[in-house]
Amino acid sequence: MRSCLILLIFLLLLGCDSNTTNRNPFLQEFGFRFDINTSLPQYSNLTNEGSAIYIGNEQAGTRGIFVIKTLASFSGYRAFEASCPNHVPNSCSTMTLDNSRNSVTCSCEDYNYTLFTGQLLNAPDDGTRFYNMLEYRVNVSGGVISVTN
Repeated sequence: MRSCLILLIFLLLLGCDSNTTNRNPFLQEFGFRFDINTSLPQYSNLTNEGSAIYIGNEQAGTRGIFVIKTLASFSGYRAFEASCPNHVPNSCSTMTLDNSRNSVTCSCEDYNYTLFTGQLLNAPDDGTRFYNMLEYRVNVSGGVISVTN
């Protein structure tokens, strides 16, 4: 019995890894909630599939958020941080929206990300670790989209 207990403790200690997360070192993750009422004119585009908006509010994310309507997600919407995930936030890291391609671009190195998945589309093949966009949680109730972290 004692040897089984020692073996169990040994396996638990070996099985625990304190560094298993794949956290982005460039972006802080802090709690916020931002509500979007789609009946307001500035958010009315979010009622059309494939339409995206940028919200540059100081209360939403680090440098604002991008929200897109897509049927591919559970809620019908996805929301991402507007600061490039491959830089410490700085003067060029706030990405710009290109609605014609449903993507955003970071002007620091012209990194391009799709808003449907948050994936970096043009990562250099130099062996460097690149991060996709930081995605936030989205809940929908009636005509209100709540984005939270």
